[in-house]
Amino acid sequence: MFSSLGVECNILELDQVDDGANVQEVLSEITNQRTVPNIFVNKVHMGGCDRTFQAHQSGLLQKLLQEDSAYEYDLIVIGGGSGGLACAQEAAILGKKVMVLDFVVPTPQGTSWGLGGTCVNVGCVPKKLMHQAALLGQELKDARKFGWEYSHQVKHNWETMIEAIQNHIGSLNWGYRLSLREKAVTYVNSYGEFVEHHKIKATNRKGQETYYTARKFVLATGQRPRYLGIPGDKEYCITSDDLFSLPYCPGKTLVVGASYVALECGGFLAGIGLDVTIMVRSILLRGFDQEMAEKVGSYMEQHGVKFLRKFVPVMVQQLEKGSPGKLKVVAKSTEGPETIEEIYNTVLLAIGRASCTRKIGLEKIGVKVNEKSGKIPVNDVEQTNVPYVYAVGDILEGKLELTPIAIQAGKLLARRLFAGSLEKCDYVNVPTTVFTPLEYGCCGLSEEKAIEVHRKENLEVRLSITQP
Repeated sequence: MFSSLGVECNILELDQVDDGANVQEVLSEITNQRTVPNIFVNKVHMGGCDRTFQAHQSGLLQKLLQEDSAYEYDLIVIGGGSGGLACAQEAAILGKKVMVLDFVVPTPQGTSWGLGGTCVNVGCVPKKLMHQAALLGQELKDARKFGWEYSHQVKHNWETMIEAIQNHIGSLNWGYRLSLREKAVTYVNSYGEFVEHHKIKATNRKGQETYYTARKFVLATGQRPRYLGIPGDKEYCITSDDLFSLPYCPGKTLVVGASYVALECGGFLAGIGLDVTIMVRSILLRGFDQEMAEKVGSYMEQHGVKFLRKFVPVMVQQLEKGSPGKLKVVAKSTEGPETIEEIYNTVLLAIGRASCTRKIGLEKIGVKVNEKSGKIPVNDVEQTNVPYVYAVGDILEGKLELTPIAIQAGKLLARRLFAGSLEKCDYVNVPTTVFTPLEYGCCGLSEEKAIEVHRKENLEVRLSITQP
């Protein structure tokens, strides 16, 4: 095939060279492929015979056979969150020409934010600051017992907290932009979408379109909160994307969901003195150790959070406009025909997150995506089924959704692509913390997962409880 295309190719017969076994071992490390032929085109690993013929049929091979100088950039990263920025900056440090495309599609409530991704703007950073605000309130109460005397009742000012948090986030946004500029990374505030192999369309807020090409691409688009798909959800409910810049105190709040996002948000809202109810469809903290999850839930109940178990909302209706207004929520039991109604000022949805992979043109270049979850399958070097396209962060199928993991994976990916490194990201035994009122940290398998993987008879479970 290469001869028919007039392409010069070099062939290394591993059984004809003295160190063939060593070469095969290194190739296996680099490509995760133990069979031959093992084909590279302009430094891009194609795979074996079948994948090379498929690439020829799709036109990808012809693109790869062009000289690298045909591309404007060595690397384009789509997504300016933790993983994408880490990868882009590392590649730039290694002397490559790099572009970052980042565009935040506003929420149904109109909320948007700057460079840095979920963690910086609407995730870890503001979450921990609000959690700290709640802890300070609890410490104020405890202080009286340790001799601190103050006469007037202490109350919390939501607007003051939000202003301080947003000022801090703004400084982080600026810091990221400055860091990219210092490393000569091109930052474009536009929405990236593939139009053909090695080529993307970038659309800015005004609808203006620009086209860019690159030798390699990294997808780091992250996730956004899901909605329920019931009457009134997008019109009247908020998510964590809106909460951390909400210009008014949410008042009496219903949190829908039992994820760590739901419990963390419900926990700190209750901690600053709000009336909080958490509506749980099934279990708390799915995927975490259930004995510990129930301890977290029990502690929260003892400290003023109400739980409404085995119910799901079926309608949200606005009764009054305002900041906040009044919303009627109708919910149905998951175990029977019972329905209930209640009035809240704010409804916060925290029922999970959806990967931002469906509207970036991946189907045009043949990148495989899990149809159900929207996540992208990759091999152990974060490479998709299209050889020049890689992915990091929360959009990876079967990997942990954690900021430090995305940063580590992004850095190591850039080093493998541009510095000859072989080091891969370790996704196993990563410490995780849930910032609920009773903080919970874990590492490794939950007891339930350990039983599933290793069988109960092969486990030894120890429990130690220290009473206060």
